[in-house]
Amino acid sequence: MHIDTLCKKGSSSWLTSLPLEEFGFTLNKQEFSDAINLRYNFPVKGTPSFCACGDKNDLDHALTCKKGGFVSMRHNQLRDLEANFMSEVCKDVQREPQLLPLSGETFELRSTNTAAEARLDILARGIWNTVDKTFFDVWVFHPGADSNKCKTIDAAFDKHEEEKKRTYNRRILEVEKATFTPLVFSTSGGMGKEAEKFHKRLATLISEKRDTPYSDCMAYLRKKLSFCLLRTTLAALRGFRGRPMKAESSNSDLNLIHDYDLTKY
Repeated sequence: MHIDTLCKKGSSSWLTSLPLEEFGFTLNKQEFSDAINLRYNFPVKGTPSFCACGDKNDLDHALTCKKGGFVSMRHNQLRDLEANFMSEVCKDVQREPQLLPLSGETFELRSTNTAAEARLDILARGIWNTVDKTFFDVWVFHPGADSNKCKTIDAAFDKHEEEKKRTYNRRILEVEKATFTPLVFSTSGGMGKEAEKFHKRLATLISEKRDTPYSDCMAYLRKKLSFCLLRTTLAALRGFRGRPMKAESSNSDLNLIHDYDLTKY
């Protein structure tokens, strides 16, 4: 699967970018070295033999272990980046919108999410037409995870897209009267078919608004997404997963500081 991941569109966008700091297209020397090692499946030196969770540490474990919050950080960074992209050309862009409550509706698929306070990652109007709403849910998977190792990269993307659709699509269509698009990415930098279609549409809208060539807009989106995935992946590779440090100051300390400041006036 490793060679297949390198062939996905966008997987090498960070490597062909100029190091423009104003756009966040820079890496320090350790990050660049780690990124090259990850890309070509070389050993990454200087990482611990065991994870803070107690399991043996390797690349696949570092990118899937939930201890330390790096999996959530990767998801949230991508969610926020996508929402920022949409805010330029869409209306009513919301992060983590709550779905309409159900009032007795039933769905053919048992996998449909029927939770009372179900949320998705992003809501926006104006993607496919001016008024209609589209809901988005972001998912990042690691190709080396046990559940993906035996699949081709394309099969892994299709699997995760279908899982998201089975969970949300019927509820969005029948209750929200809107559309749903799963935004599935891999830690290697590629994206699924639905995400590819969406970003082509997004690049078209941005191109029309800025009066800029479509190819330039699409390249910019790919580079931003590529660096976002890469930075969060590198953070998970070397990030601290031990016990959080205790704060040196307490509420009583803050109250004393506040009272002291008041005595000066």
